[in-house]
Amino acid sequence: MASTPGILTGWPWTPLGSFKYLILAPGVIHSIYHYVVKDETERDISYLMIFPFLLWRMIHSQIWISLSRYRTAKGSALIVDKGLEFDQVDRERNWDDQILLNGVIMYILSNVLPKASNLPLWRTDGVVITFLLHAGPVEFLYYWLHRALHHHYLYSRYHSHHHSSIVTEPITSVIHPFAEELAYFFLFAIPMMTAVFCGTMSVGVYVAYITYIDFMNYMGHCNFEFIPNRLFTLFPPLKFLVYTPSFHALHHTQFRTNYCLFMPFYDYVYGTYDKSSDSLHKNSLKRKEEVADVVHLTHLTTPESIYHLRLGFATLASRPHSSTWYLCLLSPVTVASMLLMWIYGRTFVVERNKIDELKMQTWAIPKFQFQFLLQWQPINNLIEEAIIDADQKGCKVLTLGLLNQSEELNKHGALYIERNPKLKVKVVDGSSLAVGVVLNSVPKFATQVLLTGKITKLALALFHSLSKKGIQIAVLNEHHYRQLNKASKSEGSLVLSTGSSQNIWLVGDGVADEEQLKAPKGTTFIPFSHFPPKIIRKDCFYHYTPALKAPPSIENVHSCENWLPRRVMSAWRVAGMVHAMEGWTEHECGNTMLDVEQVWTASLRHGFQPLKMSSSAAYGSM
Repeated sequence: MASTPGILTGWPWTPLGSFKYLILAPGVIHSIYHYVVKDETERDISYLMIFPFLLWRMIHSQIWISLSRYRTAKGSALIVDKGLEFDQVDRERNWDDQILLNGVIMYILSNVLPKASNLPLWRTDGVVITFLLHAGPVEFLYYWLHRALHHHYLYSRYHSHHHSSIVTEPITSVIHPFAEELAYFFLFAIPMMTAVFCGTMSVGVYVAYITYIDFMNYMGHCNFEFIPNRLFTLFPPLKFLVYTPSFHALHHTQFRTNYCLFMPFYDYVYGTYDKSSDSLHKNSLKRKEEVADVVHLTHLTTPESIYHLRLGFATLASRPHSSTWYLCLLSPVTVASMLLMWIYGRTFVVERNKIDELKMQTWAIPKFQFQFLLQWQPINNLIEEAIIDADQKGCKVLTLGLLNQSEELNKHGALYIERNPKLKVKVVDGSSLAVGVVLNSVPKFATQVLLTGKITKLALALFHSLSKKGIQIAVLNEHHYRQLNKASKSEGSLVLSTGSSQNIWLVGDGVADEEQLKAPKGTTFIPFSHFPPKIIRKDCFYHYTPALKAPPSIENVHSCENWLPRRVMSAWRVAGMVHAMEGWTEHECGNTMLDVEQVWTASLRHGFQPLKMSSSAAYGSM
């Protein structure tokens, strides 16, 4: 929102929320009906093509979002090295409003203006007229409109909303108040309406011209440089005709320079060209891929999780992962993405963060949870390749995160150390901090807890730590009792429960619904596994999986880690950061665990805070 909102600031369909897309329904239905019932000679292909064109614009936008986020995560050719935050993601979540506005107006014009209907697929003269008018009056008028919008009166009421984003993403380019977006629409309509009234408009003209506008807009706000400097060396006048991402980035950091639309010509003519544009362009191109101190290695969970990645849908990535019904409509895309990842098969960078001088990255293995459950051996090769890659790049710590799930698959990470004994990067599974988080989630008054679910390295560590505190551990399963009793060093701390009277349950993977139903009303379920239990009891309380709230000093946090709330990080991820900040020199994987109290205290000292459970089920609102 602008600092002092003016008239027509808000979008008229904002109250509709997610149902705003229904405003296109009359036009879509009418265009299909018109095409079906009319004779072949009367069918209007240009009218029918409006909706597919709007879909193309959505896809084009998403391609730029994913590409920009991938490139900025790697850090190569980065222009503005500052982080994004959740408030910017929230502010820019309505980026598709301008596409809806264009669609509504196009449907209206097709019905109102005879010359705007029954358009041919292509006319070369229409293309020439449209782009000549863009290079002439549109660029000139936009320059002066843009300068007017920077006058304090209009800036405070309208344009300040756009400039709230210092670090831009492609979709920042279309984040404007409603009145300002209308002004841009009428400006860009000059070439197209001229072509309409001249009788030279075609489907190809409006598709090419609007796609060109989208492309140049997204390019100018992508925050990574990719236009080679040699283009301007070989053809110097090009610098007056085409701007670069770094050129427009200066407008967002300096505010009073580089006002042009896509052609810097008028900035040169009227003296608003920023003299540091050339040097920033060259320096950005020289910038190498960032080397992280800490790498958090993870993998995809469900097939739908590709949309919740930071590289996926920005709005979904900014919210805890939950099932969304409309993603079912994207099933073909989901299947295609899974096949692509199966073929591509390479680890990729998802996210980049920074705390003080410590640089962090999240890398994702392109495999899904079900593939890990199948103990698919090639996964081990991918993990090992990622570890070796991190080692060769000079990373200090690599956390296994979700990948540390199975003794059978990789001996809880020890397999990679055995195969590569000369590794300099420290491999951390984060078990000690995860235990610390769970221990500190158990109420201080507790004298007995019930432990259920798969008995893992973490479960054994919890058992020993709770035993030392004098807390009795009950189990429901005789097999679990034998497993824990075999490892027990504390007489009397383990009991095989014949009932389920305990109101504090520590739950791991594989807890059946029937088990949860046995718990008394008001039971607190505290997960110790990577994945949360299924919520089936509304009269009980569910903790988050082991996690800590990130300190404010961590930069560039604008996506949620799986099902966790905003600015909350899993204990396994935090463990790697603490390991690096403390300068610890040993691996923590396999059967090795660090001192739980020492790791817990260190995490608090570095500003991480335990989560407070709400009065209702923690995951119930997701």
